[in-house]
Amino acid sequence: MIICHCQHITDKDIDSAITWMRRADPDTLITPGKVYRALGKAADCGGCMPLFLDTMRRNSSLEIPAELMNLGSAIRKGADH
Repeated sequence: MIICHCQHITDKDIDSAITWMRRADPDTLITPGKVYRALGKAADCGGCMPLFLDTMRRNSSLEIPAELMNLGSAIRKGADH
């Protein structure tokens, strides 16, 4: 399915990029920007972003690495002391 008409990106392209990034670095935090860069493209009009994000979320390899889970709350707690 076409996700981004401007850059001709499909759901399979997004899934392939996520899989490639996860295999290259199991601990990496995968973002939309990294997916675009992995595909050699850049966001254009942004109209696809909701569908782009939904497609990313459906990928089982997108999970956040365990050591990054709750990092924000740990940082906030450290700032309180």
